[in-house]
Amino acid sequence: MVTRQLPASSVILSRFLRFATVAVLPHIERLKRVRPLRGFRQRSGSGDPLVDRQRAKILAWACILIAVNQIGFGSVVPVLPLYAETFGVSEFAVGLTIAIYGLARFIANVPAGRLADLRGRRATLAVGGIITVVGNLLTAVAPNYELFLGARFLSGLGAAAVLTGGQLVVNDIASPHNRGRLMSIYQGVFGFAVGIGPIPGGFLADRFSLEIPFLVYAVLAGVVTLIAWFAMPETRDLRSQTLANPSAALPAIPDCPATSPDTPPPATTLPAPLTPATRTSFLLICGVSFSSFFARTGALFSVIPLMATNQMGLSAGQIGLGLGMNSLMSVLLAYPSGWMTDRFGRKAVIVPSTILTGASLLLFAVADGFNGFVFAALIWGTAGGISSSAPAAYAADLAPPGRSAWLLSRYRTFADAGYVAGPLTLGFIATAVSPVAALWACAGLLVAAGATFALRAPETLPARLPEVRSVSP
Repeated sequence: MVTRQLPASSVILSRFLRFATVAVLPHIERLKRVRPLRGFRQRSGSGDPLVDRQRAKILAWACILIAVNQIGFGSVVPVLPLYAETFGVSEFAVGLTIAIYGLARFIANVPAGRLADLRGRRATLAVGGIITVVGNLLTAVAPNYELFLGARFLSGLGAAAVLTGGQLVVNDIASPHNRGRLMSIYQGVFGFAVGIGPIPGGFLADRFSLEIPFLVYAVLAGVVTLIAWFAMPETRDLRSQTLANPSAALPAIPDCPATSPDTPPPATTLPAPLTPATRTSFLLICGVSFSSFFARTGALFSVIPLMATNQMGLSAGQIGLGLGMNSLMSVLLAYPSGWMTDRFGRKAVIVPSTILTGASLLLFAVADGFNGFVFAALIWGTAGGISSSAPAAYAADLAPPGRSAWLLSRYRTFADAGYVAGPLTLGFIATAVSPVAALWACAGLLVAAGATFALRAPETLPARLPEVRSVSP
């Protein structure tokens, strides 16, 4: 076990964080005072209203917030295994640093959903941003592996609040017939930011040190906190209004509604229980998301970077560039994926994308250089771009009235179970057998999950009612 000295750069970056707070806040205040226009409708090609102007503003802020957050997260992806290795630990311990982040998310998802219902989406996002700042600052300056592991756990707690809150905001303003497109825009930004983050992250690690990407992530998480608290409207009470009239303009929303201890949570009735058929469908989509997160953290974030370094001889910058290539496909396919999800159904998107993700892992397994690595990353990005919002839209379709936060927080919990299990399981297989064997095992899991969903899961996209036109006498 190796004890590391605290990097002097952390002092500089901490001062920069304070400077960024002062520099960004006035611009957010000015944007916050812009009054949203009402009654404007964007129409899709089929003629149905997609979103009014005020929902578009809320969606834009949600996308800006998650983009800033996930660029920071993506920047640490290519350096995290390399950074963990500087403590002189085994491959299993390297995987544990990723798994413990997922464990924190697994533990915090349901409490974050509860917080979002009690205190609002905006407060949940801001609290998550603050915790993420502290967690990443501690990660960058940790002098030993044990403190580094604890800081990663703290960062995962913050991530759970940000990701749960952001997904709930989009679900609040969506209806069944535009949910796929709205979530695809959000997920496209999410995937692009995660994919593009490794490029600056790898560059900063090569140019300066392995600690710098974590410090940059802390700065960006501070910006997330400012956006959530000073710019993001509260959407907690909009869900019932959206379901009642999905194309109507929203009522006036205060820019920064107060959520004080003196303000009681909205009165709610006892939510309807899940039916046995709904519960089965929910478990099937959770199985798909479990396998996807299992592959992302176990293969893409853990086994593949180490295999690229040790067997292909790639640098941190090359790994970051290769993983960043998948963001191109994510952004190109995000909205088409949402359109297909709303037009042809959720299953028509979920099944082929899950199986294609498994195929991309086999391409990583046979890659023998930078070109093969980039090609495999592009196929991975294509599969992720096709999938985009479809699994989350499927899960949201299953939520009875009043249970969206309850159901989606548990959906994220199942997914984050894969986040925890992936690095530990594949790290063990990579150590005991080989990294290639770990990728083959993960590919088999994805194909099995996709095939089971194809055979047993029903379609949840409701039939579109025929448009009624008034006829003049």
